[in-house]
Amino acid sequence: MPPIDDGHAVHYTAVTRGTPVYSSDEQQVGTVVEVLDNFREHIFDGLVIETSNGVRRFVDAPEVARTAERAVTLTITAADTAELSAPPARRAPRGPGLGETVRRLFSGRRRR
Repeated sequence: MPPIDDGHAVHYTAVTRGTPVYSSDEQQVGTVVEVLDNFREHIFDGLVIETSNGVRRFVDAPEVARTAERAVTLTITAADTAELSAPPARRAPRGPGLGETVRRLFSGRRRR
């Protein structure tokens, strides 16, 4: 089997939905659904992937070996991937909402 042609390495934030995900034994185990990170601290938390049978799994950041233009490669085998847990529940957004941010932005003193 030829090596996976995944292109150049990219920052995790450049990985897009639908990118193929390969196990360490070079089997496609799913596609990227979502990239999870701690936005404030710029820390990669992991990936939510969808397997070929539609099951969503959470891949923790240490289990991601490489993020590239055309694929993501994991440090675990296809068998290990099948044992991954479901993705974490979505966190509620913190801080002011968009409406509050816009209000604060435009509610300052008017210049004359």
